[in-house]
Amino acid sequence: MGIGRKVVLYSYWLSSCSWRIRFALSHKGIPYEYKAVDLVKGEQFSPEFEKLNPLHCVPVLVDDNVVVSDSYAIFLHLEQKYTRKPLLPVDPQIRALNLQIASVINSSIQPHHMIGALKDMEKMFGAETKQWAQYKIDKGFLALEKLTKNVAGTYATGERIYMADVFLAPQIMQAVNRFDIDMSKYPTLRKLSETYKGLAEFHASSPQSQPDACTTVD
Repeated sequence: MGIGRKVVLYSYWLSSCSWRIRFALSHKGIPYEYKAVDLVKGEQFSPEFEKLNPLHCVPVLVDDNVVVSDSYAIFLHLEQKYTRKPLLPVDPQIRALNLQIASVINSSIQPHHMIGALKDMEKMFGAETKQWAQYKIDKGFLALEKLTKNVAGTYATGERIYMADVFLAPQIMQAVNRFDIDMSKYPTLRKLSETYKGLAEFHASSPQSQPDACTTVD
């Protein structure tokens, strides 16, 4: 389908969920307006943003009259509407594997190291949140390594970029840069991460390339 209407993405530069959608938009060549939501300053709790997403999370995509939040749902919306450079394969087994990998990241890894979730843990329990995040990431990465080691080629499920790669690339980078995860334990994932670093859409969607990027985080 052609691109005729304005697409607006509400994003935060360090959000790995937002990064997934920036990656997908870049890969598909979909132009969009970037609207920054500063999660550190609490802009996600503004009345204006709450109308878009009452869960107060990014990303949120506004596409003509469609408003959709949650990166998994946004991805599926984009994939259905914008068919150029598809990110889900036709083969049912490989398609299912891509959906599974993305779901593991979206449901079983990333929610455990969200900025808001870690702050809530510190406030409520006085917990050491980095160790908790590391534990959950390692548990998820062990599963992802097993899922990809026998099917990975240049990319996670073969020789083309698909949904699994869109979700893996930001997750691996966050795991390494924020939580000091040792990727030597996951050779398949480590090899994939090096491949992602050579992609134009990876660099275009990376945190440092976003208009709200800053060198320090409070």
